[in-house]
Amino acid sequence: MLEIEKTLIHLSHCRGFRHLNFFKLLKADPTLTSIYGFSDQEIQLLFKLTDQTLPQFLQDFHSFNLQDIKAHYEEQNFHMLTLFNDTYPELLREIPDPPPILFYKGDISLLKSKKMISIVGTRNPTTYGSNALKKIVPPLVRDGWTIVSGLAKGIDALAHCAALNEKGATIGVIAGGLHHFYPKENKALFEKMSSEQLVLSEHPPNVKPQKWHFPQRNRIISGLSLGTVVMQAKEKSGSLITANTAIDQGRQVFAVPGSIFDDFSAGANQLIKQGAYLAEDGSDIINDLFLQV
Repeated sequence: MLEIEKTLIHLSHCRGFRHLNFFKLLKADPTLTSIYGFSDQEIQLLFKLTDQTLPQFLQDFHSFNLQDIKAHYEEQNFHMLTLFNDTYPELLREIPDPPPILFYKGDISLLKSKKMISIVGTRNPTTYGSNALKKIVPPLVRDGWTIVSGLAKGIDALAHCAALNEKGATIGVIAGGLHHFYPKENKALFEKMSSEQLVLSEHPPNVKPQKWHFPQRNRIISGLSLGTVVMQAKEKSGSLITANTAIDQGRQVFAVPGSIFDDFSAGANQLIKQGAYLAEDGSDIINDLFLQV
């Protein structure tokens, strides 16, 4: 392991660590060695820590033991992949704010695929949404695409399950750490994917999910993928945040149309008005992206 990776792992386990502030440090010092000579006040300024959070950061900073952490993670079958590792996914590396470190459990070789597509949507899908997935996912899996989603209730979970049912590959990106999976009703799916597929988080395993983690992880879902498919999303929803993030990342956005009388289709229909590619079948997505793979 490179020394710069060890420093990143060290910092990522300090409460108050923020990836955007980390990139400021990296730009000023590409070796990351200067942090060990900083005063408490310089650390507070760099990571924008309050007087209340500074002692927490410093406690973690001065008590960290890499060997102990690695031994604990090995027992749990948890692993770490940093931005400085050659196996870090290239598509994710291209986004403006890639996670400096990924914590994962499962088959890391799934990240080698160039054919990744993310699928997001409502947490309360109707029969229409469930049936639409049956037209979207199977053709993609048969063509070798890996399904990426957030392991959330609703469309996320259904997309993962559809990929599993087709004997395909699927990746879950969660908010919070691997020790604190949410929501509980998808715990069995999380366990299955952790052992047979791949689950990722940008937070250390002991971090409990916070509200701000969910929109933040959306950039990883879209960042891993050549395109993002939105189905059954209201006009103001997390799915549209993911779609807009994908657009900002220069990725294709697909939307599955729905009834004009259904609030759950309003967001997807709006995306189509704004130029998203209308997807009625998985083959629509395959045909649009074939030149990129």
